[in-house]
Amino acid sequence: MSKPTINDVAARAGVSKKTVSRVINNSPLLNAATRAKVETVIAELGYVPNPQARALATGRNFLIAMIHDNSNPELALAAQQGVFEAIRDTEYALVVRPIDRKAAGMEQELRHFLEVQRPAGVLLLPGVAEMESIVAACNQIGCAYVRMGATALDVPSQLVASNDRQAAADAVAYLVSLGHERIGLVAGPDDASVAQQRELGYLDAMADHDLDRGPALIAAGDFSFDSGVTAGNLLLEVSPRPTAIFAANDAMAAGVLHAAHKRGIKVPDQLSIVGFEDTAIAAHIWPPLTTVHVPVAVMACGAVFKMIYPDQAETLPAQFRLEMIARASTAPAAG
Repeated sequence: MSKPTINDVAARAGVSKKTVSRVINNSPLLNAATRAKVETVIAELGYVPNPQARALATGRNFLIAMIHDNSNPELALAAQQGVFEAIRDTEYALVVRPIDRKAAGMEQELRHFLEVQRPAGVLLLPGVAEMESIVAACNQIGCAYVRMGATALDVPSQLVASNDRQAAADAVAYLVSLGHERIGLVAGPDDASVAQQRELGYLDAMADHDLDRGPALIAAGDFSFDSGVTAGNLLLEVSPRPTAIFAANDAMAAGVLHAAHKRGIKVPDQLSIVGFEDTAIAAHIWPPLTTVHVPVAVMACGAVFKMIYPDQAETLPAQFRLEMIARASTAPAAG
């Protein structure tokens, strides 16, 4: 059986196609009885409006495009859940566009995607949000956008941000409060703004407490579990060995935990470990990770609200607080 069309709805309800269109688009130019009759027929026939046709008819597109860097799939999944929450019971739909920021021709391909789809709004996740060329493309094409970042990247109406630098400093200060003085860092990739902010927070806290923050206590990672293992092995070979390690994300913190287990170093009795982001791995490994919770879904939901309710964008939250989650991977420094 063919799918019902707007003509089928109009014929069954005994109204014009234009009247059906007005019902679909919530036009105020209808009385309650006519609206109720058409809505009943739509439900009976199972009619679903064609979004492309609606966009042409109303001059509006109902797509929200989420652009993310493939390197952090957990972040993208959490953000996606937030978008779904924001568009629930609305006419909007989500289209997800993963990109490789380092790929040749990426910017041209993304520009073409935006020109063809003409989304009502574009959510730029961390990594992509820092790329001014993509922001410029959105402006030139006329796509509203909101950037999600670890620090303020734009005006409040086009921004949702966390203060990762302060949260990282607070996490290191927590380790200091437990009596740790020799604290290592597993840093993230140099080209990632979130990694830079978290490393700065580590350095801030170490300086505030007049603790050694030399290069021997800092190992580079790329946000992957394997890089956390490698960095953990490097830091655990330093003499004297760190009594605590702060990693710029949970996957690398889990890698440090693995490296410690392989060396017979007990966590948290001999080594405390702190991660960042509070992803699923943090609660599922043993011991579960002390970490910093980033409300990605809430931030993404707030970002989409700014796009679908532009008149309220200035007053909707732009800054989001991060929360320290203390679990079993940290303990007071051994006396």
